[in-house]
Amino acid sequence: MKLGAFSISLSVKDIKASKEFYENLGFSVFAGDIARNYLIMKNGNALVGLFQGMFQGNILTFNPGWDENAKTLDSFDDVRDIQRHLKAQGIPIGQEADEATTGPASIMVIDPDGNPVLIDQHV
Repeated sequence: MKLGAFSISLSVKDIKASKEFYENLGFSVFAGDIARNYLIMKNGNALVGLFQGMFQGNILTFNPGWDENAKTLDSFDDVRDIQRHLKAQGIPIGQEADEATTGPASIMVIDPDGNPVLIDQHV
């Protein structure tokens, strides 16, 4: 199963302080808008999303159809196919994608330790 680009989405208290911290670790702003309280920081292939006031807790995020530069992949597993596979494995889907649609969609599962895993397809 191809899940696409991986990032961690962090719920931060002070986006400016978090931006500075991750810049000091060698990350630079890749995408987002600090005025809208979110940034995507990049260091090589590593991606860290900083989100202030948008959700509680941290989320593991995968983007089917994208590489780590948000470029569309030639071949990828559609989120609805991933959803069908997870269901067949007995994994409950907390937020489901409409299987009658195509294109952008997302699903959410929770790992055994309570960590949310977002599979968020943009293409």
